[in-house]
Amino acid sequence: MLMKFYKGSILFTIACLALGVWYGWSQTGSVAATASMLWIIFVLSILEVSLSFDNAVVNAAVLKDMDEVWQKRFLTWGMVIAVFGMRIVFPLAIVAIAAGLGPIDALNLSLNKPAEYEAIVSSAHVGIAGFGGAFLAMVGLSFFFDGEKDVHWIEWIEAKLAIVSNIKAAEIALLLVALYLISRMLPQDEALVFMVSGTLGLVCFIAVEAVSTILEMRDQALAAGGAVVRSGLGGFLYLNVLDASFSFDGVIGAFALSNNMIVIALGLSIGAMFVRSMTIHLVRQGTLAEYRYLEHGAFWAIIALGGIMLFSAVMHIPETVTGLIGAVLIGLSLWWSIRHNKRNPDSEIEEAIRAN
Repeated sequence: MLMKFYKGSILFTIACLALGVWYGWSQTGSVAATASMLWIIFVLSILEVSLSFDNAVVNAAVLKDMDEVWQKRFLTWGMVIAVFGMRIVFPLAIVAIAAGLGPIDALNLSLNKPAEYEAIVSSAHVGIAGFGGAFLAMVGLSFFFDGEKDVHWIEWIEAKLAIVSNIKAAEIALLLVALYLISRMLPQDEALVFMVSGTLGLVCFIAVEAVSTILEMRDQALAAGGAVVRSGLGGFLYLNVLDASFSFDGVIGAFALSNNMIVIALGLSIGAMFVRSMTIHLVRQGTLAEYRYLEHGAFWAIIALGGIMLFSAVMHIPETVTGLIGAVLIGLSLWWSIRHNKRNPDSEIEEAIRAN
């Protein structure tokens, strides 16, 4: 049963490992060095999955409301964007912009001078942390700042946030205050970069939400006129920007293990592929409907990740800590859901009806 969800990821992993063997042997001519490269690729793939499981849950929450055509497009086109765009083009673009190089020169630098390439990518961390952290924080906060949400996991917090949501743009104000306070801990030049990038992350979130709203309004108008509407473009755009924000910390954190662009791309791409498979698994099995608090745990994990990413502009936070916090929050929400189902056996049927 599981193989139908993960067969493609397993085949992709085998292909990436085979490519890693070829690359390692061609570069080193050593069995030990090649084996070391393969081990780093494997560890990077595990790191990516551990950091992005909450991403899979949130993806599933959006995908379950999209038709099958757009789900497949997310798996295909979205996979190309996630693997090629974020794991290869994005770091190269950072180097090209920061060092004033052309695309080819940036590629040559990554292949021939990996230490210099790593230094340039890492130097852009403050801006990346501001943008990615702000976007992820808004994704998480917007889930809880919702006056129509009637299911709460951490009741004493979530119920109050739902009430506060009646105040227009309360979550935006909260984020801007957090950006300002963190910027005060940075040198003046880095503080400006952090505030600008954080504001751009906020604007990006608002822009994606606006596009989604416009497309939904168009679909509703067409449906009212009797047309058959099966659009999922808004959700597709939202998911890809979300994926990009999640990948920021993985790309930067990967340099702790290797500064070889090929090794990093192979390892993170394997992880990204498995996250896609996990997303479809969650959608097809109706897991979110079965475990009512799992989605809440994922969004709390996203808020935690967004906060950690923002604060990482001030001090380094190990990726292990980031992955552990997300795993704990999701694990607790899953356990809480199972406990709820045992105490309220009829609620599983009600959730399934609500989901449909």
